[in-house]
Amino acid sequence: MDIVEKTKAIQLQAKDLIVMAPLAMLQEELSSGLWLYWTKAAATLKGSGISLLDPGDDFFSLEKNFFSTLFLYSYHRAGIAKPRRIIYTAINQCLRGMVTGCDNILDDEYKKTLETDLPKYATRFRSVLDIMVSDRVLFEILLNGFQDHEYNIQDVLSASVASLRALAQSGVQEASEEGGTHKILQPEQVLKSIHHYKTGILFQCPWAVPLIIENFQKESVSFLLEALYQIGMGCQIMDDMVDLSMDVRKKRHNYVASIIYHDSDHNEWSCLKSLTSSNPRTKRDENLLLGLPHAKSLAVKSARTFLVEGLSALFGPTQQSLVEYSIGFLSKRIGANHMMPNIEICHSDI
Repeated sequence: MDIVEKTKAIQLQAKDLIVMAPLAMLQEELSSGLWLYWTKAAATLKGSGISLLDPGDDFFSLEKNFFSTLFLYSYHRAGIAKPRRIIYTAINQCLRGMVTGCDNILDDEYKKTLETDLPKYATRFRSVLDIMVSDRVLFEILLNGFQDHEYNIQDVLSASVASLRALAQSGVQEASEEGGTHKILQPEQVLKSIHHYKTGILFQCPWAVPLIIENFQKESVSFLLEALYQIGMGCQIMDDMVDLSMDVRKKRHNYVASIIYHDSDHNEWSCLKSLTSSNPRTKRDENLLLGLPHAKSLAVKSARTFLVEGLSALFGPTQQSLVEYSIGFLSKRIGANHMMPNIEICHSDI
């Protein structure tokens, strides 16, 4: 790398730091919430024959916890006190552990929540353990708040039930696709009947407990809930862009596949069927959509519309520089950045 390239790299990194500053201010609270989750999980497993390994620095980073950071930012916008924000961050990590564990089992993969000394090949049980531990940690955190006279026992029980109900709506939708689908819905039907539950409402789950514990009315934070919903929908469309080939093979609902089947010319649907029928059922081709320009254009436009509206509302008028930056961050995390044009891709190591 010559001096010009080095200078450009330094300038880009400096720009990243400036844009990220409002979110970087949340690092201490994010780390405290994640540490609370990890220490409670370690205590829960003590004496079980299973030990947690050192979480490592990346466990606490903004890059690895960008969605959690957005949720934490929403608590700031609502004026929730710092101690409660930390507690809700820990609770969100519990929800994340349960959702990730369930997704792992359904998708036959393993994305870790807790790093343990269990064998690496024991992916199913590691997922089950993540779910069980996260559930117990969530209840313990809620119970500790009651013991510290933060709220009453009825709030504990209500919050525990509310967190399950919030996750269950997404789970019901996932369950409906386990045997495959037999009809390709219209694109708008996919958004309203599938992704609404699968991801839109799921992104509102971090508010299930605060709405029980805090004193404000839901109407006063409805704009934040709607913003998170829009972000979730945009992220799900990017997921569909990346998972197009695998979803078609497994007969799962996919917004992009619906666009191709109902709205594109017949050539793109024929091309898609030809490409997906010649490969193993579970294979994922993340670049497949690049060869389907009409569907790609419509999908990108839809994803960007949701993301821009959601992120603009979340960050408010004073932090709009974070909107395009966050779209770049999220698209890279999901793996759709090479399909999302005209966005500012962040240069941090995601």
